[in-house]
Amino acid sequence: MWDPETYLRYADERARPFLDLIARIGASDPRVVLDLGCGPGTLTVTLTHRWPAAHITGVDSSPHMIARARALQAGITFIQADLRDWSLPADADVVVSNATLQWIPEHTELLRRWVSHLRPGSWLAFQVPGNFNAPSHRALRELAESAPWRKALAGVLRKSDAVLEPAEYAELLDDCVLDVWETTYLHLLPAGDDHPVLTWMEGTALRPVRAVLGDDQWGRFRAVLAERLAQEYPVRRGRVAFPFRRIFVVARVQ
Repeated sequence: MWDPETYLRYADERARPFLDLIARIGASDPRVVLDLGCGPGTLTVTLTHRWPAAHITGVDSSPHMIARARALQAGITFIQADLRDWSLPADADVVVSNATLQWIPEHTELLRRWVSHLRPGSWLAFQVPGNFNAPSHRALRELAESAPWRKALAGVLRKSDAVLEPAEYAELLDDCVLDVWETTYLHLLPAGDDHPVLTWMEGTALRPVRAVLGDDQWGRFRAVLAERLAQEYPVRRGRVAFPFRRIFVVARVQ
């Protein structure tokens, strides 16, 4: 279950890749703009500033995220749907997907399908985290594979190859005009009662773990992971340096 409040703890840091992605889309006056995996809708709203005349639709599989997005009353259509089954409308001019595709194991096939449905001149832009081999995720996988939790968490976590490398996305979409790049953001997170990397992960990577563990198991798992993260990301002068690599692709269909 997605929790909008937990996800939005680091709203500013999570917004930066979205804004960097949107800035590289060359569409000047699109009529139909889609935000696929829109979450709580706060970033979708920024699309109304970029393209005020467009009809904007946000799609997300989480009823809690969609409820939060609809409460914004921003003049945007928000739809609850699973992107794997949802049909891309034929008149889409711009399709954006921000930090979503890493949750879909078959997302390469999904990308091919989207491109095949888009008209020439349409834009597809997406961003995915490229940090699955970062210390945070290695610690999470190693802990999940240890004896106390191995059985309960078997098959729950995403693998280290959950996303492609930039050159692989370029090869996948080589029929399009492409802009592909990567950025590592160094987030300087303020220290608090809980380690900030732990609270960051609770909004995303730890969500499947929390969903399957009971309260007692989750409490123990969380405490041990917090110790590991404190070793990997030490607090210095009241803050923690948290490098976060992201992969960006902006494609124009030919």
